[in-house]
Amino acid sequence: MCGRFARKSTQEVLAAWFDLEAEEMPWFAPTYNAAPQSFQPVVRLNRDTGGREVAMQRWGLVPFWARDAKIGLNTINARAEEAPAKPAFRDAFKKRRCLIPADAFYEWQRPDAKTRHPFAIGLKSGEPVAFAGLWERWEPADAAAQGPLESFTILTTDPNELMAPIHNRMPVIVEPKDYARWLDSGNAAAGDAARPPVDLLRPFPAEKMRAWAVSDRVGNVRNNDAALLEPDAPPQGSLFG
Repeated sequence: MCGRFARKSTQEVLAAWFDLEAEEMPWFAPTYNAAPQSFQPVVRLNRDTGGREVAMQRWGLVPFWARDAKIGLNTINARAEEAPAKPAFRDAFKKRRCLIPADAFYEWQRPDAKTRHPFAIGLKSGEPVAFAGLWERWEPADAAAQGPLESFTILTTDPNELMAPIHNRMPVIVEPKDYARWLDSGNAAAGDAARPPVDLLRPFPAEKMRAWAVSDRVGNVRNNDAALLEPDAPPQGSLFG
């Protein structure tokens, strides 16, 4: 599961990293505690131009066929091995893939039923990462009053050697050389859909990542400051204790 992440990189950094035009990006501030149901920037292909663009979408995918948006509370993640066939995700998996920019994600190690130790996980290089995602556009019954909702989910996979002692899942991280392949869904409207790159849905190399203990403050979504990413003393009995 991936239920929290941090994105500290500036818009200028992300524009360069994802080959975007900074002046064409919507404004968004850094976040150190992105939580489900919040609006976050995602990178996708523009339907008309085919070029990359950033869209602000709500975390928790709402399928186009949903009766209401409450389903998004349970669709913040999609298991990579199930998404191609699961009704909530299969259409988006074929036609609407995206990348979610981040700098780290949080996960809680559970040494016992009553104890949770938060960790941040990111790249040793300090560079941004891109989670593999799917997005949808949902039209509510009273669309004239509310307007359409665009939402996304983060794909998860088995843990690598670094993550396994912390949690049994991790987000799918796409390497820069594979961004184009992940985003390209072909011309689905014309029946020319590209074959989904399922080979990219694998654990990221553990040797490129690091994990560090962080403060329990990250557990409160109201806390959203740079100190959340600062290393904290590993708790007694934890992975790095």
